[in-house]
Amino acid sequence: MKAALISLGSTSSIMVAEAMKKYFDQVDMIKLKEIEVGLGKEGCILYQSQPLEQYDCVYLKGSFRYAHLLRSIAAMLEGKVPYMPLPASAFTTVHNKLLTHLVLQQHNIPMPKTYISSTIDAAKNLLKRVNYPIVMKFPEGTQGKGVMFADSVSSASSLLDALGALNQPFIIQEYVETGGTDIRAHVVGDKVVAAMRRKSQTEEKRANIHAGGTGESVQLSRELITIAINTAKALRADICGVDILESSLGPLVIEANISPGLQGISEVSTINIPDQIAQFLYRKTKEIVDKEKKEAAAEVLKDISLQEDITSNVAQEIITDLQFRGERILLPELVTKLTGFNERKEYAIKAIKGKVEIEEFKI
Repeated sequence: MKAALISLGSTSSIMVAEAMKKYFDQVDMIKLKEIEVGLGKEGCILYQSQPLEQYDCVYLKGSFRYAHLLRSIAAMLEGKVPYMPLPASAFTTVHNKLLTHLVLQQHNIPMPKTYISSTIDAAKNLLKRVNYPIVMKFPEGTQGKGVMFADSVSSASSLLDALGALNQPFIIQEYVETGGTDIRAHVVGDKVVAAMRRKSQTEEKRANIHAGGTGESVQLSRELITIAINTAKALRADICGVDILESSLGPLVIEANISPGLQGISEVSTINIPDQIAQFLYRKTKEIVDKEKKEAAAEVLKDISLQEDITSNVAQEIITDLQFRGERILLPELVTKLTGFNERKEYAIKAIKGKVEIEEFKI
């Protein structure tokens, strides 16, 4: 089977691609920045100015800056590639924190209180009603970037003025005190393959490894495992990093990442996460490819059986519902094949209530 990993070429992506080579017959590393998508009656995906090859599995990865390109590629490949761990919708949903939280709410996933307002003035009115400290985030951003903290109305108001000058959308969340720690759970399929507790630097509230935090491997409780898996399922992501805060109110999901970094957790975990991902991709792809082959073989046998029925001149009984177009009866396609009827001939029709007979009219 052939697989492709389309990415920006990060170290984590290379780790996964190398692991995939142990299972797939061919694995191509494709540079996301060298892909073009053409939309129209006959859409196309070009890589280095050539049509993209056919693959059995395509794993798409990339940052929020490429969310729309990733979604376009995935949308063009859906129905053509047997297996992709991330559907098109996941790229624009998960790369946007607001859309992510909307999905989490729809699926009753616990999360911090989150607010959005239409204008700066409306947001300032909101600041008078929330509990402090609060967190302000740009909807798009990764690795802890674009996250700001305010411990009072005045400091939050100053941040809002700065955000207004940038003309950037933002969301407001109530800050959850966890001692500067959070949990990153790596979900692959229907299980959490590894997890780590991340701790921020002194006086730094962001626990993200890329923001200077440190990590340690951790065994998750059944509750945390269930929340992480349910989050990934809600976002329709078969491979996903889920960030969880352990608060006094219980676990709260703050973010998800469909292009999770693997270096940090690989340094503290004994689990070979790239290999876990590669095995999962192979297993899912093989399952779908084998199923498609069986269905194709069954269809061939069905056609052979149909040809035998057609040439046998023995009447075949078919029990089916009838479809109607207006007041006209539409017969099943199988009837046309069995009878050999076509529009160039004339037919005699006998009909009484509850019964109809059609036969070729012969002079």
